Amino acid sequence: MGSIAKKGLQNYLFQLQHHPLRTKAITAGVLSAISDIVAQKLSGIQKLQLRRLLLKVVFGFAYLGPFGHYLHVLLDKLFKGKKDTQTVAKKVLLASYAIGL
Repeated sequence: MGSIAKKGLQNYLFQLQHHPLRTKAITAGVLSAISDIVAQKLSGIQKLQLRRLLLKVVFGFAYLGPFGHYLHVLLDKLFKGKKDTQTVAKKVLLASYAIGL
């Protein structure tokens, strides 16, 4: 891995460990922006719809990131210390149900 990429990953993991909610919110906002830009380009839109893009960023930052963070905090409390395959499957099912998949 290149030194710039490695340094970036180390910094991201440091932020994730020390400021998990903030890091997850920012990450969700950035990923929401990237996915919407790709979706707009693939759908043939010539000029980016900035209002739509901004709404996606705000939704990712204000809802998706914090919701995912607190959902997993709750699941970790419900299944305290258990990391076996059956527990992981239960967590996945509950998370999928909570998200609405």
